[in-house]
Amino acid sequence: MTAADVPALLRETVGEGALITDPAGMGSYLTDWRNAWSGAAAAVVRPGSTEEVAAVVRACRTAGVAVVPQGGNTGLCGGSMPDSSGRQVVLSLDRMRRIRGVDPVDLTITAEAGVVLRSVQQAAAAEGCLFPLSLGSEASCTIGGNLATNAGGTGVLRYGNMRDLTLGLEVVLPDGRIWNGLRALRKDNTGYDLKQLFVGAEGTLGVITAAVLKLFPAVRSRATAWVALPSPQAAVDLIGVVRALCGDRLTGFEVMSRQSVDFVLRHQAGARDLFADVHPWYALVELSDTLPDAGLDGLLEAGLAEAFEREVAADAVVASGSAQVAALWALREGISEAQNFEGPSLKHDVTVPVSSIPAFVERTDRALQAALPGIRIVTYGHIGDGNLHYNLSKPAGSDDAAFRAMAGELARVVYDSTSSFDGSISAEHGLGQSKRDVIADYKDGLELELMRGIKRLLDPPGLMNPGKVLPSA
Repeated sequence: MTAADVPALLRETVGEGALITDPAGMGSYLTDWRNAWSGAAAAVVRPGSTEEVAAVVRACRTAGVAVVPQGGNTGLCGGSMPDSSGRQVVLSLDRMRRIRGVDPVDLTITAEAGVVLRSVQQAAAAEGCLFPLSLGSEASCTIGGNLATNAGGTGVLRYGNMRDLTLGLEVVLPDGRIWNGLRALRKDNTGYDLKQLFVGAEGTLGVITAAVLKLFPAVRSRATAWVALPSPQAAVDLIGVVRALCGDRLTGFEVMSRQSVDFVLRHQAGARDLFADVHPWYALVELSDTLPDAGLDGLLEAGLAEAFEREVAADAVVASGSAQVAALWALREGISEAQNFEGPSLKHDVTVPVSSIPAFVERTDRALQAALPGIRIVTYGHIGDGNLHYNLSKPAGSDDAAFRAMAGELARVVYDSTSSFDGSISAEHGLGQSKRDVIADYKDGLELELMRGIKRLLDPPGLMNPGKVLPSA
């Protein structure tokens, strides 16, 4: 079968209305949102049900055509992009946007893979509940993509990542069979936890079509502070101070370098510096509680007072209302977009033990400056769980192409340093295409062997999102 035969096959499977074959119509499915990754496809198919997904996968399996599952196309590693051959089929879940049920007693929500994350948050809130996953792309990323990449975000410190928030899955396997694992059980000790095979697999083992997710009681009070810090060590110390005093009420702890904040102040309308003095690092600290009047402002202020006494914090402001809370979070969440105005952005999503963060930052910064003097290092992230977005911008005034040409060398500096601290080169963005081959140098060979064995078991022809996650053998 040639690529030209594929549209006719899919048309028979799901009908004309669910198929896109013209180049203009396929365009947004074949280039990622950053224009960093692009590909070609024989067709884009948009099934509207799990049964239709299964029919598409079966038809492609029979024809020997590879399937590339795609959610909101907001990924950062090229995991949902087809290759350049024009023979692969992009299977978009963007029509599967039904919330099948919300259960405030069991504290669960069942959503299809194409449901946008914000819609899940809103459906939970309508029932007096909280779905705690929160990302900068939550208005466009989908639950299927969140599951495929094991998304993290700002609430991992308290609630865990997507793997921790998942109770059950519905998955179309590479041979077209449907595994109905949509169980809402908190305890099920009947053998292997199969759902965990598919969370974080980036569509290489099957197509997630729906999930049962955990909900929590709604948050009714918050306290948020912006804290100036002298160093990454001070950030780690501050976590200890606040956690010891506040326990699980500590639900957010973000750290940002001054370089990160400078970019936001320069490029984000309305952003302003909160302190008269410039500080090398900042933290955004948030407490939350289910009680409407939990006294969190006083609790946070007590923690900050102790931090001042220990010379951990240099300055701080506690937000006085929802508008100021939003302004503080805008400083944090605007970093990635603001960096784009400064030219090419080399993004790295790494994790090391929290206690190792100060030494990691010091060593990696020094190595990068040696590799490229004047490089601007944009470090920020979820320091409470050891996850740093360690992004790089070119030296001011330098050439874009020359900087891009150094991407591999600079990535090796970051990854080698990460590995030396027993860290991971991907904390929450996945491997996709961008880290597929390099992971072989940083992951134990036996782990890769086991991963390949699982892939061969479930997808012997290798037609499910090929060229992602697993390095070439």
